[in-house]
Amino acid sequence: MQLIELLNRIPVLEIHGDDTRDVSELTFDSRKVTENSLYIAMRGTVVDGHSFIASSVEKGAKTIICEEFPEHLDEYITYVKVKDSSKALGQLASNFYGNPSEKLKLIGVTGTNGKTSVSTLLFDVFKNLGYDSALLSTVEIRIGDKIIPATHTTPDVITINKILAQAVEEGCDFAFMEVSSHGIAQNRIEGLHFKIAGFTNLTHDHLDYHKTFDEYLKTKKRFFDQLQDTAVAITNVDDKNGNVMLQNTKAVKKSYALKTMADFHGKLLEVDFNGMLLNFNGKEFWTTLTGKFNVYNLLLVYGIAAELDFEQDEILQAISKLKRVSGRFETFKSDGGIFFIVDYAHTPDALENILDSINDIRTKNERLITVFGCGGDRDHSKRPEMGNIATKKSTLAIITSDNPRTEDPAVIIKEIEAGVEPQNFSKYTSIPDRREAIKMAIKFSEPKDIVLVAGKGHENYQEINGVKHHFDDKEVINELWKLMSK
Repeated sequence: MQLIELLNRIPVLEIHGDDTRDVSELTFDSRKVTENSLYIAMRGTVVDGHSFIASSVEKGAKTIICEEFPEHLDEYITYVKVKDSSKALGQLASNFYGNPSEKLKLIGVTGTNGKTSVSTLLFDVFKNLGYDSALLSTVEIRIGDKIIPATHTTPDVITINKILAQAVEEGCDFAFMEVSSHGIAQNRIEGLHFKIAGFTNLTHDHLDYHKTFDEYLKTKKRFFDQLQDTAVAITNVDDKNGNVMLQNTKAVKKSYALKTMADFHGKLLEVDFNGMLLNFNGKEFWTTLTGKFNVYNLLLVYGIAAELDFEQDEILQAISKLKRVSGRFETFKSDGGIFFIVDYAHTPDALENILDSINDIRTKNERLITVFGCGGDRDHSKRPEMGNIATKKSTLAIITSDNPRTEDPAVIIKEIEAGVEPQNFSKYTSIPDRREAIKMAIKFSEPKDIVLVAGKGHENYQEINGVKHHFDDKEVINELWKLMSK
């Protein structure tokens, strides 16, 4: 593709060199430069891509996008100066792949909790409706039945456009995508055209990155601020920050709620561990998903499908066929009558939601044993809060390691314990080894008891001192149960 075409819709400050030269590929990683590449020099938090312009030229880059021209300009190279390289990258990637987000209906879902569930449920609902779609989530990236391993919640914008272009080529009409706060802050959604944006909720998370809750909120809001007037924004108005997301958006505003009046209104009529009887906009249906938080997830799925002009009956029929998302309130009963639940809950709000959902269902004759921890090198302030919630709402809480990463697990556990109130001191124990903690939960449990293992959900590894070791909560539960029940 010629450079002049790639620069469409990009505010260029200055060009030095030939703007008609051909570009073979885009890269912002100087190590991946090949002959005729276009190299985008971006300023990162750790390194400045401008330092690698010379080495990129040596490796074969013929076009450089930068915010500052280097001192020495090579006469055989084209240099393009822009105000913000990371923002320019989004539109460059979109142009390079033929603006795929304009050729299908791209739906983005943001919020602290529920992004993965809603995106995956949408993908499955539309499959039930007879459509092939693309899915870009934390757990996996999919194009129809093809699975591509995922590395970040929101991949880089070149990868996103490449996947969307593949989806267009393979005849997909829709793409469902998690939109993380990191992705928004780092301009990884720049240049994408969203048909619908959905907001789940906003609670305590990622403050290690955003520093303050206000900054975190503003970052999420930016997603809605950037929407075009042809888009639709659907927000959870039961969440106190739901309406904040819509304050400056040009998009059509829609709402969903269980507690207040909204465009899409839901009621939870019956619930148990096998599923729920729900009423959405006056129509009753059954789902095998369970837990109040899943009512919100399904209501957003319903609202998005309705805004895409599907009929109520066909949407609810497709929803009623859904299976649970991997590692999200995933339940199984042992042959000894103990009920196990594996869930990804790793924030105070998510942990409280899952515990409340279990306590709403259980008869209180069964004990609730919760195994959980907090990730290392992440927001410290949520640790005592999670310690308080788990001990207050469980019969017994076993505090253990999650992904300690480079932190000492004992230090993380101490910070969690700091939030336990005196009246709950007798309701918890700490076992740093996650396998041993799960073993203790099984040993302590009796028939009909409920064991919740929270924090890792779908993850099949544990990261300790920067090294990932295979660890799957579901596998460990099954293995230990078999060993201990012999």
